[in-house]
Amino acid sequence: MLDSTHLWGEFSSSCAAICPRPTMRPGFGPSLFWWSEKKKDELLKFWETYILIMETLEGNQIHVIKPVLPKLNSLFEYAVSEENGCWLFHPSWHMCIYKRMFESENKSLTKEGVTHFLELYEMKPLPFSPELSEFIIGPLMDALSESSLYGRSPGQLVGSGSPLGLKLQTFLVTYVSLLPEDVKRSFLLRFLQRMTDRHWCAVPILFLSKALAGVPRWTALGVEGLLALRDVMQCTMITHQTLLRGAAQCYLLQTAMHLLDVEKVSLSEVSTFLVSLRQEESLGRGTTLWTELCEWLHANEACFRQSPAGSEDLQETSLNGFVKSLVQEYIRSPAWETEESCYMPDWSEARLTALMVLLAVDVEGMKTPFGETRRTQNVLRIFLDPLLDALGKLGTNAYVPLLRADRCLQLLLKLLHTCTVSAPTSQDDEVPALLESSVLSATESVAQFILRRLTVDELQSVADLERGRLYLLVFSQLASLHAKAGWKRGNPVCRLIPPLKNACIRHLQQTAEGQEPTLARQIQRAVSMATLATVCELADQQPGLRPESLDAGPVDRLLSALPLNQTLQKPLAEEQSGLPSLGSSSCLEELPPGAQGWGRVVAQFIHDQWVCLSYLLKSHQALVPGTESGVLEPAEMMRAALDALAVLPADGVLPVFRCMKMLVPRLLASSESLCTESFDAAWKVTSSGSNTRLVFWPNLKAFVQFVFDDKVLTAAAKLKGQAYLKIKEIIHKVIDLSAVRTGVFNVLIAHCCRSWVLSASQGALTVAKNYCELVLEACVFGPVFRRDQRLIQDVQTYIESLGPECAANVVMESTKREDCYVRICAVKFLCLLEGSNVSHRLFMEDLVTKLLDKDELVSTSRARYYENSLQHRVKNRIWQTLLVLLPRLDQNFLNGVIDKIFQAGFTNNQASIKYSVEWVIILVLHKFPQFLPKLWACFSSGEEKLKTSICTFLSVLSHLDIIVQNIPEKKPVLKQALAVAMQWCLSHNFSVRLYALVALKKVWRLCCAMGVEECAVWTSVIERGLGQAEGLHTAGNARRNWQRVQDHFFFAHFHPLEDYCLETIFHALPRLSGLVEEEWLPLDRFCSFTDVPSCAGSRWLLPRTPLLELRPGEWSQQDAGSALDDAGSPVEGANVQKKVIPWRPGAPEAELEVEAQGRAARLGKAVSRLVVVASLVDKPTNLGALCRTCEVFGAAALVVGSLQCVQDRQFQHLSVSAEQWLPLVEVKPAQLGDYLQQKKAEGYTVIGAEQTARSATLDQYCFPEKSLLLLGNEREGIPARLIQQLDVCVEIPQQGVVRSLNVHVSAALLIWEYTRQRGKPTRHAPPSTEQSGSSEMCWKE
Repeated sequence: MLDSTHLWGEFSSSCAAICPRPTMRPGFGPSLFWWSEKKKDELLKFWETYILIMETLEGNQIHVIKPVLPKLNSLFEYAVSEENGCWLFHPSWHMCIYKRMFESENKSLTKEGVTHFLELYEMKPLPFSPELSEFIIGPLMDALSESSLYGRSPGQLVGSGSPLGLKLQTFLVTYVSLLPEDVKRSFLLRFLQRMTDRHWCAVPILFLSKALAGVPRWTALGVEGLLALRDVMQCTMITHQTLLRGAAQCYLLQTAMHLLDVEKVSLSEVSTFLVSLRQEESLGRGTTLWTELCEWLHANEACFRQSPAGSEDLQETSLNGFVKSLVQEYIRSPAWETEESCYMPDWSEARLTALMVLLAVDVEGMKTPFGETRRTQNVLRIFLDPLLDALGKLGTNAYVPLLRADRCLQLLLKLLHTCTVSAPTSQDDEVPALLESSVLSATESVAQFILRRLTVDELQSVADLERGRLYLLVFSQLASLHAKAGWKRGNPVCRLIPPLKNACIRHLQQTAEGQEPTLARQIQRAVSMATLATVCELADQQPGLRPESLDAGPVDRLLSALPLNQTLQKPLAEEQSGLPSLGSSSCLEELPPGAQGWGRVVAQFIHDQWVCLSYLLKSHQALVPGTESGVLEPAEMMRAALDALAVLPADGVLPVFRCMKMLVPRLLASSESLCTESFDAAWKVTSSGSNTRLVFWPNLKAFVQFVFDDKVLTAAAKLKGQAYLKIKEIIHKVIDLSAVRTGVFNVLIAHCCRSWVLSASQGALTVAKNYCELVLEACVFGPVFRRDQRLIQDVQTYIESLGPECAANVVMESTKREDCYVRICAVKFLCLLEGSNVSHRLFMEDLVTKLLDKDELVSTSRARYYENSLQHRVKNRIWQTLLVLLPRLDQNFLNGVIDKIFQAGFTNNQASIKYSVEWVIILVLHKFPQFLPKLWACFSSGEEKLKTSICTFLSVLSHLDIIVQNIPEKKPVLKQALAVAMQWCLSHNFSVRLYALVALKKVWRLCCAMGVEECAVWTSVIERGLGQAEGLHTAGNARRNWQRVQDHFFFAHFHPLEDYCLETIFHALPRLSGLVEEEWLPLDRFCSFTDVPSCAGSRWLLPRTPLLELRPGEWSQQDAGSALDDAGSPVEGANVQKKVIPWRPGAPEAELEVEAQGRAARLGKAVSRLVVVASLVDKPTNLGALCRTCEVFGAAALVVGSLQCVQDRQFQHLSVSAEQWLPLVEVKPAQLGDYLQQKKAEGYTVIGAEQTARSATLDQYCFPEKSLLLLGNEREGIPARLIQQLDVCVEIPQQGVVRSLNVHVSAALLIWEYTRQRGKPTRHAPPSTEQSGSSEMCWKE
């Protein structure tokens, strides 16, 4: 082996001749490489560390690389001069390391690299380097685009924010503040432009925008920067996560206000940027963001750059002057626009103008002293005068340019929409009232204009359909304003309805005999139908608007004018009026951008028919079934509805669903198959649009209201036929869809619970009882999220936790679509039920029976399940619900289920479930002491049945003071409890003895307090036993565990009666028992969910329980046999559980070698001193193969993580009974550290099968006789915490590309090499204990 020092000496001499000192010429930056004999030691350390890091990165395994990363900090210490604060080494050397980590396929390594880079400036500011800035804008931003990097750290609370996102904000603020002034502008501009180069996911763009918003105020961006921000804004619109999208827009606007140089931008450019924000997602009036924007405009009003010379009318620099000119320019119709134009005006101009008007009014309000509103009123009037003047002429001047009229109506709508306050404001905000008052003054003129346009055959082209929708929107808005102000006699809106309705009916009834339908006539028919639909919707929403003429006669006329699903025939020829047909090229060129052909027109026509029919069915139900008036039968209407679903697009089926909702209850008894067909068709239409957010959720809500209407459910349950089975099938389909589309089940359960609770009839829960499975599934609902879904949920929770600070939380109402709200809804519904109500009680009893059956099914489906697995969570949710229900039921029902409750105590459960089972038993025994014999019988069960459950019943016994409260004669119960506790204090199992001592201590205190004289004969025995427990265990694990179990919350702080509330059941208990945070449901979530009302003054909503102040303790309630060993040595402090030998159960580990040697002597085989530790290995196949290999080569023992693996069929298939002839030891992965230290103390050399920077190759390493071989996990290898305890790492020489072997194959090679070496003399003696402890290795020549 060559001497590395000699090599470095030759290398340093040659380098010194080449480059004797660092080159630091001004303007050229640091050298790529330099050498100095004076700094030879520092430079050698630098390059040794650098090569070590680069070689370690080749392994691409985070547990190997993570311990080496701290050395990266020393590289920066060597590379930066302390004297003049400049780079001695070119930073590209460091960037190569980070780039290697960023581009790794291992996302954990990428996250470590990004996190380490972002933490650089927290330790020490680095000198500026252009290469470093290029690296940030390039590779770093590429790495930051990966969403998975922003996940929560283990143990971090939900809603606390992404650690990497917070580090990114700190890094960007620090880095930008240290940049030279001449570089800062260009860096921020390039940073923004880099953000526009790719399509970002919702999470990365959110945290990048938040980091930019945190940069201190500085005039860094001009017009180019403002355009880049607008482009980034467009990038945020791609994501479907509306809350994250809105929050990103808020932060980008704050970035603009912090970094914009107002002297370089004009108000026109600023307004163009502002209109790119979606007001319904971010910039809502009344939010803190709106107020911040107004303050920014007010502070910089006189500083904005004047507009270019080409825009003379908008060259005002003051905000009021700019807005006044903006409104005048908007109202003025361009000369090139003509009435023959086929296009509608662009809505964006109206949106921009309305936004700037209201911003200017609110800015003016900041200048106005408190209480003086006349100035604000005058400013608003000045802005609106051109608009009101134009609106006032619409009804009287027939020559007003059409496009001007359209633009005025668009601005009117946008002003009213933008003025809507999104957040609670002071009562002094009179802007909405002033605006509405101004609009109402123009109602007469606007109403006359709308009447003329809709009824006098002025709408004749395809583009006029869009105009018709605009007029109807204005009409609806005016009706809402008048309803808000109060209907008055002679109201212009009310006067408008009769002529409008009559003209529409006339248009629809006209037929062109012997003539082909013209485009103008078909357009007018479509507009008339849309107008009737709008009138019906307004009449439904505003009872004061219903015209008196809508009696039986006009209704008959209207129905006869509505042939269901009648379509509009497409015109084929040129019209006599000279207008082009739809099929001509000239009309195609004139189609508006939103037009989608004649099929869309026909679909809208059919949709409007069903809107009218829905209103008529609701308002005049008595007329529908009759046939004298020529009205269709309900069955015919239902068939027509099915035909409509087949042709309508997904966004047009809502009125059909509403009609089907009213028809199905009448048809279910006579035409059940038709109703079942309607359920199927409606679900098919609803589920097919699950990827379209704006359409899916309204359709789903209407579908649920239709299929799960109380009348439908009642009729279907009564028949118990096809419809009933179809509804059950749809319930399961909804639950299945919820697994991929969060929030679907929420809509269903919220509707059903709300309708069942609010129903006035007492039989409402009789109906619910037939659909008890729905509530059952809701109580246990909550699938384990995929990683990407969990990330989105976490970030959304973080944004919501910011409250009004983030405007997106204010303008967007919380949808409560998280999966946890399904359970919250069901639990709140159950809390409202009363045991005294017969229907309520029957429902609860049925649900409890089904819950117990489901618990039994889950328990038998898998004998052993892991903490926080899906089985664990489901069982925990079951017992949480049972905790809510069981204490409210009577003794007659409990007689039938009490055995199942106690049987649950015998099951091998996780800690959270054990606490719930024990709590249920305590509450039942407290209310009904008649069941106490059941408890005593549990202590008399067979040994096999008790070994995993005795601690459960001893925990129940420790709360005997609660159980005996309702017992008149307490002494016999206390005597029985003392006898049971003392009996189990003599158990051979230390864990059982601990629980028995706790129970004995509490029962004895109760006896003393009550003065039970019959127990006086036991005083000396009990006092002496308790004294020994307190005093004799003066040291070691036994003493510590005795103290821990006494301090455990279930014995020291928990009160079964006083803590009986939702907060304890769903938050405190899961938290203290180690459940993941996704399972915690704090009380504020129950209170914030208002779909189901809360019972005022209910015990469920008690103040915060003291348990919330506790932290999870070190002691976790465990089943006997797994918590502590038989010899009395507790798991918490033990290094390893005891050895299992087939022919001598319970043999202590001290006899391991004796037993192994004795067995070998009987079999005539030799036994080595090699111990193979496979506690980190997961797969039973690998463990079975390892067991066989170890037995074949005579290993001393095989250490596994759990002895239960021996029962696995795959293990047995590969071990071929080797486990019967090989000593096995159980050591949990968490206890490996202590176990390795123990074996070192016994003289073993701890050898890791792992690739590290200093690992020895297998062909060169000499195994000591007492060797312990530690094997890593199949995926993660050996954890970094254990690598530090190894004496040596050995790797297998490889020539392939894969660089890894199966763990069993690797172990077999090492075990064989150990056996080969120990079978013949080696050239070098194995290292001594002292040598192995210093990690020195024995090398072969």
